[in-house]
Amino acid sequence: MVGGHIARDLSTAFEVTSVDRDEAALRDLSWRTHVADLRDAEVLRRLVEPFDLVVDAVPGFMGFSVLETLIGAGKNVVDIAFFPEDPFALDDLARERGVTVVVDCGVAPGMSNVLLGHETERLAKVRSFLCLVGGLPVERSLPFQYKAPFSPCDVIEEYTRPARMIEAGRVVHREALSDPELFEVPGVGTLEALNTDGLRTLAVTFPDIPDMKEKTLRYPGHAELMRALRDGGFFDAEAIEIEGVMVRPLDFTSRILFDSWKLDPGEEEFTVMQVVIEGETSDGQPETIVYDLLDVTDPQTGVSSMARTTGYPAAACVHLLADGLFKRPGVSAPEHVGADPECFKFILDYQRERGVEYELS
Repeated sequence: MVGGHIARDLSTAFEVTSVDRDEAALRDLSWRTHVADLRDAEVLRRLVEPFDLVVDAVPGFMGFSVLETLIGAGKNVVDIAFFPEDPFALDDLARERGVTVVVDCGVAPGMSNVLLGHETERLAKVRSFLCLVGGLPVERSLPFQYKAPFSPCDVIEEYTRPARMIEAGRVVHREALSDPELFEVPGVGTLEALNTDGLRTLAVTFPDIPDMKEKTLRYPGHAELMRALRDGGFFDAEAIEIEGVMVRPLDFTSRILFDSWKLDPGEEEFTVMQVVIEGETSDGQPETIVYDLLDVTDPQTGVSSMARTTGYPAAACVHLLADGLFKRPGVSAPEHVGADPECFKFILDYQRERGVEYELS
């Protein structure tokens, strides 16, 4: 749903091949495709051998191992797998292979990092960072009031992994989906902001910012139901025996939710994000910067908002790497890209040309 749109966008400028283990996922694509199971490292190495650059858009549970194989194969990579492991653990390997890798290159993480990276270069000091973000169907329907514009297992990962945040200069952990707050979105209504583990690389790359937090936005009521499923064991990764068959509750639940959370043909959804950065200028004056995004399904093409807002930053980074505008060796996060004024402008312009607009106030 996201990877296909990245490939579609890039196919207008590059020679693109899409790979998936599911032939049906590739059936309607008009560029070259290949069916393969990317969990097989040797198969993956052979597949990418002739290519200059790879976009890693696999589910999070296999993202780190796939990225490690791609780096080992000497490939430049733009990554949106959002795996739970530390991407900088692969930095030495990437430098050894002489490649450039940009991870977490979506909307949040992704554009939220790019915006902070830009502002930390402009301001003399940054005191706090807050990101509120969510992708939701326009029409609410019970019981879930949610549709997943990407892999359900990755959504569940957000609901189970403890949320890291920075408070008074210390890393603290909160339970996922905790500390609900109501947030009003003009043109949308009331949403609920909940703790999730979205800071990711920011908790490492900006150790001098004393307060940083990311929260996910959902319709009120969704989180209560997800907490009940989580606490009831439906998201557990340890297999249980059912009539002689070993089944992981997480796999069972993901399979059920894949159908329940699938967007119907023509169904509209939206992405909303607000990034608030507080700091001070070089002359000591306090300054608050607010970036707002509200994007909806493209009415002409039917491409989902999450595919656009997640896919276009990744596609823009592909151009930056291919054109040599960003060539920092090793593993980089989006904040490193945003710190470069030319790269920052390119990424915003690339999305603006495609109808995704970040408003600054």
